[in-house]
Amino acid sequence: MNATYVPIDCEFHDVLEATATTGRRVAIEYLDSSGQQQTAQARITDLQAHNGEEHMLLDDGSRIRLDAIVSVDGVRLQSHQIRSE
Repeated sequence: MNATYVPIDCEFHDVLEATATTGRRVAIEYLDSSGQQQTAQARITDLQAHNGEEHMLLDDGSRIRLDAIVSVDGVRLQSHQIRSE
């Protein structure tokens, strides 16, 4: 994963906010600190900015940087679509 935070697309941020609002458990695919893809089944409890980075907080206490997200509830982050083509 890139050490420098890269802001995510505003439309995807809207998807995250809408998903958090529903309170549903969803599949979240993301890249861990070593760049390995991981999957979590969780509820998004909050979106926060911290030290110039944005994070998603999950109901299990996990914190995921938004630019590490691959997909949430089947919706892919645009930058990851480009990388996988």
